Amino acid sequence: MPEITTAQVLEALGTVIDPDLHRDLVTLGMIEDVTIEGGSVSFRLVLTTSACPLKEQIETDARAAVALVPGVREVTLHTTSKVRKPRDPSADRKALPGVAHVIAIGSGKGGVGKSTISANLAVALAQTGAHVGLLDGDIYGPNLPRMLGVRRQPSQRDGKILPVEAWGVHFMSMGLLVDQGEAVVWRGPMLHGAIKSFLHDVDWGDLDYLLVDLPPGTGDVQLSLIQQTVIAGAVVVTTPSSVAIEDAIKAVNMFAKLQVPVLGVIENMSGFECPNCHTRHEIFSSESPEDRALAMGLPFLGSIPIHSEVRAGGDTGRPVVAGQPGSAYSVALALIAGRLAQRVSIQTLGVGQEA
Repeated sequence: MPEITTAQVLEALGTVIDPDLHRDLVTLGMIEDVTIEGGSVSFRLVLTTSACPLKEQIETDARAAVALVPGVREVTLHTTSKVRKPRDPSADRKALPGVAHVIAIGSGKGGVGKSTISANLAVALAQTGAHVGLLDGDIYGPNLPRMLGVRRQPSQRDGKILPVEAWGVHFMSMGLLVDQGEAVVWRGPMLHGAIKSFLHDVDWGDLDYLLVDLPPGTGDVQLSLIQQTVIAGAVVVTTPSSVAIEDAIKAVNMFAKLQVPVLGVIENMSGFECPNCHTRHEIFSSESPEDRALAMGLPFLGSIPIHSEVRAGGDTGRPVVAGQPGSAYSVALALIAGRLAQRVSIQTLGVGQEA
């Protein structure tokens, strides 16, 4: 029986291409701990995110490639993940210690379900094993405490605010610091200070992703966020209505002016599946959501159908991806979370940064 070498195993794995990153697994640094015992080969596959939607395909291709090496009788693969941080020395002074990627979630107008999407995406990412934070950037109308079922005030340690934990997500909101129903009446400079404090005075710990739920529009909070830290990218939430799409384009243009890449579009309230006749009804438009995203020149991350349980999950503090994990809308949200993580990996490793 021919002796198997580590070089042969790595050569075989070098033929396996990550479908998103368009490079082989060895070049990407995704293969570790190759061990050979007789005809048995084991190795560690380190994905760029725990939410990788192509995990099974990559695992299958890697096993098949090693199995073709002469003398191999058994292949054992251990899959883990490590979110890669961008390598940009000029951005270090604004980067949050321990946070790999800050992702802004915005919309051009209110009423599109952006906070509901933010809460469910954060929980969906955490369910994959990712370390996730969620910052409620809507200072005037902080709804996320209700949507996550959290009312307790955060504690402090060593002069830092400790985020509360809900559904596996580290969470901070102005709604945790003021009495329920109390109005926050602040001018621009105070908003700027609040965003700065939520970013730099909170001990976020080690996070793969910090999602920031922005208020509607293109105002002070959006500008303060970009000024205060490094944004990996933005997600724009819209509905199929013409008014929402027109305002979403304004949000896209705002991020472009601020040099923040838009990672993709999420369409909420996208059609209604009748529970009785099982027929899909397009409430706002007959065009496909993919076509609407393409018209904006942006990647399409996915769509979520209208359903009362999505709204009910937010009202009761139990995000639908946790409360109804097998439902069509929860599956859609989980897929979107995976595609979002996928886009972050593509951006991080696709522009000559650390692999």
